[in-house]
Amino acid sequence: MKRLLAGAIALSLPLAAAALDAPTFDAQRLSSDVKTLSSDAFEGRGPATAGETKTIEFVTAQMQAAGLQPGGDLKDGQRAWTQAVPLLRSQITGTPKLSLAHGGTTQALAQGEQIAVRAPMDGSKAVSIADAPLVFVGYGVKAPERKWDDFKGVDLKGKIAVALINDPDFETGKGDFGGKAMTYYGRWTYKYEEAARHGALGLLIVHETAPASYGWATVKNSNTNTMFDIVRDNPAATHPKLEGWIQRDLAVELFKRAGLDFDAQKKLAQTRAFKPVVLKDTLSADYAVDAQVITSHNIVGRIEGSKYPDETVVYSAHWDHLGVGAPDAKGDTIYNGAVDNATGTAALIEMGRAYAKGPKPERSVVFLAVTAEEKGLLGSEYYAANPLYPLGKTVAVINTDALDPNGPARNFTTSGSAKSDLLDQLIADAKATGLTYVSDPHPEAGHFFRSDHFPFAKRGVPALSYGSGNDLVNGGLAAGEAAGKDYTKNRYHQPADEWQADWTFAGMVHDLPILYKLGNDLANSRRWPDWAKDSEFRVTRDASAGERK
Repeated sequence: MKRLLAGAIALSLPLAAAALDAPTFDAQRLSSDVKTLSSDAFEGRGPATAGETKTIEFVTAQMQAAGLQPGGDLKDGQRAWTQAVPLLRSQITGTPKLSLAHGGTTQALAQGEQIAVRAPMDGSKAVSIADAPLVFVGYGVKAPERKWDDFKGVDLKGKIAVALINDPDFETGKGDFGGKAMTYYGRWTYKYEEAARHGALGLLIVHETAPASYGWATVKNSNTNTMFDIVRDNPAATHPKLEGWIQRDLAVELFKRAGLDFDAQKKLAQTRAFKPVVLKDTLSADYAVDAQVITSHNIVGRIEGSKYPDETVVYSAHWDHLGVGAPDAKGDTIYNGAVDNATGTAALIEMGRAYAKGPKPERSVVFLAVTAEEKGLLGSEYYAANPLYPLGKTVAVINTDALDPNGPARNFTTSGSAKSDLLDQLIADAKATGLTYVSDPHPEAGHFFRSDHFPFAKRGVPALSYGSGNDLVNGGLAAGEAAGKDYTKNRYHQPADEWQADWTFAGMVHDLPILYKLGNDLANSRRWPDWAKDSEFRVTRDASAGERK
C-alpha cells in the first residue's frame, strides 16, 4: 500500500543536511529523474517489456555517472549492473470448474463470486483435484516462540486446509500476536507458506473485510488474474497446489453442514486449545493453466567498503510500475508511476551520488533497484532468496517507496512499526531535524509486509521502509490527510500518476539526508542492529550471528 502525503513549498524546519552534517540533495535532479522515469517513453516500466529495457539503461547510466560501480551478477569474473530475475507467469485459461460435494449433493462455485482461486505457482499446466477433504486449521499459525500451534500434527496430505485471515488476537485486541497490529502470522502469504510446509494439497482463506483490511472486490481482482512468482528450486515448499479465498458466507455454510457454528469455532481458534477440525464437504477443481518463465532484472550499484567490504548496508527501491493497461476516462493507457515509484528510484540514484562524492565508507553500500514489486515484491524476494552479498553480513536495508514530491512535513512514518534498533536510530536522527515519528496508523492492515524491505526482514535482516509525513508545514494534518486521500482516489495505480511541473521536491530534499546519516553511520561502525526481543524476526537473525563474529 502506497501513501502519498503531499506537502508545501515553504520550509520552516531545520535543514536536515546541516543539522546532521550530511550532504544536500538536489531538487532539480530529483525532479528530472522522476520526469524521465515516468514519461510515456518508458511505457509504465512494466517488467520484461521495452519499458524495462529503457529503465535499466537510464538507471545504470545515472548510477555510473554518479560514481558507483556495478554490483550485480558475476560474469567472467566481473560484476554486471543487473541481477537476472527469472519469474514464473501463470494464468488460469478459460473458466475453472470448482465445486463442493456433501452427502451426495454437489454445489458449483463461481470463480470470483463465492471463491477466488489463484493460478498455481509451480509451473503446472493444469490443476485437477477430485473430492479433496476440507480441514479447518484455525488461523493456520505455527509459532513456537509464542507456544502456538494450530496444526497439532494433523495430516494434510491430499487435503485442503481452511484458515482464517489475520492473527488470533485481532478481534480481541489482546494476546500474543500484537493485538490489533498484524504480525507476519496474520499475512495471507505466510498462511500459504505454512500450509505448504505441512504438506497440504491446498489452502482456502476465509475472507472477512475487517481483519483483511479490504473488501471482497480486492480479493477477486488480485487473485483471479495473472499471477507471478520467482522461479523456485522447490515451489512446493512455499506454495500448495491450490491457493484461494472463500467468502465468509460460504464458510458459514460449510461449518453448518459439518454440524459446527462458524463463530464458535473462530472463537476457539483464538486460543491455544484449538485443534484442527475435519469438515464434511470435499472440494473438486479442474482448470487449464498457461505458465511461462520470463526474465526481468534488478539493477545494482555498489561502493566497496574500505575496511570491511564483505559487510553491506543496502538502500533499495522498486523501479517497476504497472506498464500499459486498461484506458482511463481520458483514454490514457500508460500507468506512468511517477510517485509510485519513480520518486523512490530517483532517491536511490541520488543517494548513490551522495555516497560516491563523500568519504569512502568502511563497509560496502549497495544501491538496489528491484523489479516486480507490483507483482508481489518479487525482485526483492528473489534477491533475498539469492543474495549477491550474504544476508548474514547485511547490516540493514533502508527502502524508499512512493515518497512525497512536494513540500516538507513535520513528521514521518514507516510501513508498519516493527520494533528494531534500526527504527530507533532513524527516529533519533529525524528528531535532530525537527521531524517526529508517527507509527503506522493502521497496523492491522499489515503494511509492513507489503513493501520491498519485508523479504529481507523475514530472513532476519533489520529493514524498514521510509514514508513521508502528513503534518504539513503548510496546512497541517488536515491538508496532509486530504492530499493523501486525493492521491489514493485519483492517481494511485492509475494513468494519472504523472510528473507535475509544480512539484518542489522540498520534502525529499529535507528528508533524504536523514536516511543518508542512518546508513552512513552504520557503514562506518561495527554496530549490528537487531530486532526487538519479542519480534518474530529475531530468532532468524540470531541464527546467523556466527557469520558476524
